[in-house]
Amino acid sequence: MAIAKAERLMNLALCLMNTRRPLSKRELRISVEAYHEVTGEDAFNRMFERDKDDLRELGLIIETVESADGETGYVARRDRNRLPEVSLDAEEAAALALAARVWQQARLAGAASGALQKLRAAGVPFDEGDRAGHSALEPRIPAHEPAFEDLMLAARNRRPVVFDYRKANAARAEQRQVEPWALECWHGHWYLAGWDRARGAARVFRLSRITGKVRSRAGSFTAPVPDHVDVRATVAGWAGESATTTARIRLRRDAGYPLRARALAATRADGEWDELEIPYGHGLDAWLAEFGPDVVVLAPDELRADVLERLRAVAKG
Repeated sequence: MAIAKAERLMNLALCLMNTRRPLSKRELRISVEAYHEVTGEDAFNRMFERDKDDLRELGLIIETVESADGETGYVARRDRNRLPEVSLDAEEAAALALAARVWQQARLAGAASGALQKLRAAGVPFDEGDRAGHSALEPRIPAHEPAFEDLMLAARNRRPVVFDYRKANAARAEQRQVEPWALECWHGHWYLAGWDRARGAARVFRLSRITGKVRSRAGSFTAPVPDHVDVRATVAGWAGESATTTARIRLRRDAGYPLRARALAATRADGEWDELEIPYGHGLDAWLAEFGPDVVVLAPDELRADVLERLRAVAKG
């Protein structure tokens, strides 16, 4: 008689949490009775990967460890899978319930609903009557980039990833090996902060510039994860929001509203153009290049040259 999936998942979780060392798939196949019924190595591998993903989706933190001889092992350490007592006041509970409804993607919606159910089971009060009070204007966070979900899960599970990334001024994409730390939305775009292994430094990547599929890699992180990762501040600095100098540009009328929102001064120019003064900092050339023919850089000369170089690289690509 086939063993139910729920029992199989429970037995796998118990094995992973009660071992003193990482267990290989071969050892787990021997230890979990339900896997004895699976015929064929490929069928077992598929079942194990599905089970592992299901346990992670339920909140179990499973570490992937590579041994000295290259064999991959799995372990769910008790200290990483134990939560302190949760205590929220009425305002905090309402804010958390509202935040859970922010996410509209199917996979995230399931995770958010599951989190609320677990908190309710722990005795945290959520007033379902408040839902109607927030329904007239409900916040949403769009995440349409194909790489979003894979990177979110990799950051949550502390799994290194590999992806192809095309910078704004590059004709071709290049491969990046990254240890993902955090994702954050800024000005309508999603960014990933993490450790770039090839460059040996922290980097921020815009998800819309990731091409192809994000691929997970075995092993643990090689660099420590900061206690606080402020993706938005980093991106804002690169985009010139913390700049002390300014640039002058011409912007086509009725275009480039994000630039207008940051303008220090704006005047009407000839024809269909306006002239703006905006903060100038690292990365402004890449941002201006995204507006294409709607922007003309007047000063400084180095910014104008950088924007033209980026536009020529895109045209050649």
